[in-house]
Amino acid sequence: MTKLTFPENFLWGGATAANQLEGGYNEGGKGLNLADVLPGGKIRLQVIAQTGFDFEIDKSKYVYPNHDGIDFYHRYKEDIALFAEMGFKSYRMSIAWSRIFPNGDELEPNEEGLAFYDKVFDELAKYGIEPVVTISHYETPLHLIKEYGGWRSRELVTFFERYATVLFKRYKDKVKYWLTFNEINGATHMPILGLGFSPENQETKLQDSFQGLHHQFVASSLAVKAGHEIIPDAQIGCMLIYAPVYAFDSNPENILHALKEEQVFNYLCGDVQVRGAYPTFAKRYFKENNINLKIEDGDLELLKQYPVDFISLSYYMSRTEKKVKTDEEKAQGNLIGGIKNPFLNASEWGWEIDPTGLRISLNNLYDRYQVPLFVVENGLGAYDKVEEDGSINDDYRIDYLREHIKAMGEAIEDGVELMGYTSWGCIDLVSASSGEMSKRYGYIYVDKHDDGSGTFDRSKKKSFYWYKDVIATNGANL
Repeated sequence: MTKLTFPENFLWGGATAANQLEGGYNEGGKGLNLADVLPGGKIRLQVIAQTGFDFEIDKSKYVYPNHDGIDFYHRYKEDIALFAEMGFKSYRMSIAWSRIFPNGDELEPNEEGLAFYDKVFDELAKYGIEPVVTISHYETPLHLIKEYGGWRSRELVTFFERYATVLFKRYKDKVKYWLTFNEINGATHMPILGLGFSPENQETKLQDSFQGLHHQFVASSLAVKAGHEIIPDAQIGCMLIYAPVYAFDSNPENILHALKEEQVFNYLCGDVQVRGAYPTFAKRYFKENNINLKIEDGDLELLKQYPVDFISLSYYMSRTEKKVKTDEEKAQGNLIGGIKNPFLNASEWGWEIDPTGLRISLNNLYDRYQVPLFVVENGLGAYDKVEEDGSINDDYRIDYLREHIKAMGEAIEDGVELMGYTSWGCIDLVSASSGEMSKRYGYIYVDKHDDGSGTFDRSKKKSFYWYKDVIATNGANL
């Protein structure tokens, strides 16, 4: 067994998103965004997966847990102190676009929103924690969705470039690591989250989604250009959902099907953002799916000239595929499913647990792109029980994280250049997929529940102390 070692400057930490923990949805001059209209509970995906979602708030029918989140907006000092106690070297967070531009299309930003993030960055700096900032994390301003049709509109490129430029100028001395769009490749499966539109019908879904993605590719390159001009030593990355695709068996038809699924889902966006060009396999895929992109003069040159500096990724599971599947074989997952893998166990939400898949993923990505990688999401959503003495013994979470950290160490030994690891939901927050508080990921328990009750009080789980030791020993004690 190889003794695993992590680089001296490895960025251990945790990850969250503004819309899932901040709360204060109508405070500080903030405008409404996508997350503010998403209902809570297991019904969330059923509602937003429908064509023609109306993007309205209806409190007579639904609850909206994102409105309160976990009240980070008022409690950020307390939470950052807890992150520091664990020894975080980095904290991946997002900025809510509609805090900076309430409608998204204004010419001047909201000073109160900018000042809030100044305070957050200053608090992180106090403890020597490096912020890793996602510019757009499922938080498209609602006005841009209703008035422009989300990222289907080319006009959002201009608005995003303005927004990103304001961030770079304001925080140039406070933030070095940036990510442009969260899980950009998930947009074709669930365009409402990443692209800010609800498909009118299944026939036009792919056409609209890839057109929206093209606009985001252009916007990302413009952000890279602006970021490097304003912050010369900035590191600006893309962010992908990565799930290696296994063929169900050795049937060549299933192997080919898995290959094609992997190409389009795992690599198309990465190829554009890292290599700076649409991959060759995209031509046939676009032709077979009646996708005709409107690409303006200069777009392809821009993509080539301003690729990202590194790849960040979320990894929760692998995905098993076969060409013809039955309903009873289908598996659950992070926007994607596949079929059940008989060699893997699953979480309480049906997400299959595959630490070896993380090692495979990191090898696949590094072999293909030869740029630094950063695991910015990975974690276990589970029900946590508070014992009578107040303790929370989440050994299942420790087991999950331990095996995935081992897999990262093995990938580093394989030769992968890995920048850091920010496990998802380092503090309990509202689940993006289900809108639940009961699907908990954190090292820190938050007394907030699916029915809206709770005090918001924070307490440390067993995993808090375990992860503190992992960081203190740079991954030696697992």
